[in-house]
Amino acid sequence: MKASMVLSLLGYLVVPSGAAIMGRCVVAKKLKDGGLDHFEGYSLANWVCLAYFESKFNPTAVYENLQRDYTGYGLFQIPNRDWCDTGKNRCHMSCSALLNPDLKKTIECVKKIVKDKEGLGAWPSWSLNCQYSDTLERWLDGCRL
Repeated sequence: MKASMVLSLLGYLVVPSGAAIMGRCVVAKKLKDGGLDHFEGYSLANWVCLAYFESKFNPTAVYENLQRDYTGYGLFQIPNRDWCDTGKNRCHMSCSALLNPDLKKTIECVKKIVKDKEGLGAWPSWSLNCQYSDTLERWLDGCRL
């Protein structure tokens, strides 16, 4: 009896590792609602493409890039050394705020990043996978936006 109660409690505390992954259309809807469709001239499909190649749609992703000496946070893997509280903090927020699945702080921060001179080119994965893609609109296929 005691063992089953402990196992039951553990079941409530353990979250499957894939639980944070969002669906493509959920991401697209949140980004559109956050005002990213055509923000600074970039289509919603560009943003969704970038989110996929940065985090595979995982808003709680944290990746340590030892080669470039930074940690990336959230859906867009925003680098801590320039944009959140463990670095220059140009977004004026904690890095942990970038891990919230509601994406509000993430969207607020990426708007500041993309206004910089590089635009979405600040993310090498966008330049490599999305910038010259002739199939960008596939990222929005079937999404009710």
